[in-house]
Amino acid sequence: MSSSARPGDVAVVVMSQNRREDLLRTLPRHEAPVVLVDNASTDGTVEAVRAALPEVTVVPLERNVGSYARSLGVERAGTEFVAFADDDSWWAPGDLARAVGVMRAHPRLAVLNARILVGPEERLDSFCTELARSPLGTPDDLPGPALLGFIACGAMVRTEAFLAVGGFDPVVRFPGEEERLSLDLAAAGWGIAYVDAVTVHHHPSTKRHAPERRRTAIWRSRLLTAVMRRPWPEVAGLVLQALRSGAPERRGLLRALREVPAALRRRWVVPEHVRADLRVLAEAA
Repeated sequence: MSSSARPGDVAVVVMSQNRREDLLRTLPRHEAPVVLVDNASTDGTVEAVRAALPEVTVVPLERNVGSYARSLGVERAGTEFVAFADDDSWWAPGDLARAVGVMRAHPRLAVLNARILVGPEERLDSFCTELARSPLGTPDDLPGPALLGFIACGAMVRTEAFLAVGGFDPVVRFPGEEERLSLDLAAAGWGIAYVDAVTVHHHPSTKRHAPERRRTAIWRSRLLTAVMRRPWPEVAGLVLQALRSGAPERRGLLRALREVPAALRRRWVVPEHVRADLRVLAEAA
């Protein structure tokens, strides 16, 4: 690690479930201490990583808590900044230190979303193209286009800000966990920005959920986030949209219903300035 990032500045937090071989390939690539939070794997992940990579801090969980595992990892890391990675992603050489430098230079920045290159061909992730064109512009105190969302596998967070708004929660879980966190950070005055001078490599695992199953999970998260943070008319609009869409969206609605009581216990509506930014994003979509 370069002199711009000292020991204790940054750690890499990885959450995983049943991706032992991917982890054994990617974990050695990280240029900072690694905390692996294992979501109750049954493929021997914990034992294999501990045997092959004793320098990695492994936190085994008794049940799958989804992205809340990252929050547990951040607490365990105890560093000023935390870079997230998935079991099939890693930060480019030198770029953890580079990202720390960017975070230090921009005190309002809570989340830095790096450029993500996909596969051996290093194709720019299409979502990064959207982030780079954010209609929210680039405020003077941020290092790149302002965002109201990010890609967790390619993000560095300021631990103080992350924990102050509760990190990832056990209600939304995964995927789509970034939305509620982003809304809370914006409500608290923190910034999120896309920085294409920092790179994360993502080589998608062969062990991936089918697209329809992922759509169902995303809609579940979207609806629960709306219950927690959006005005009721907007929640109703999303419910109608799910009902009028395909079977995956309707399944997402049904799965969200189970968690509505937990979402209601965490409910508060984000302030108008955040809702205004959401309207700008919706109009530009």
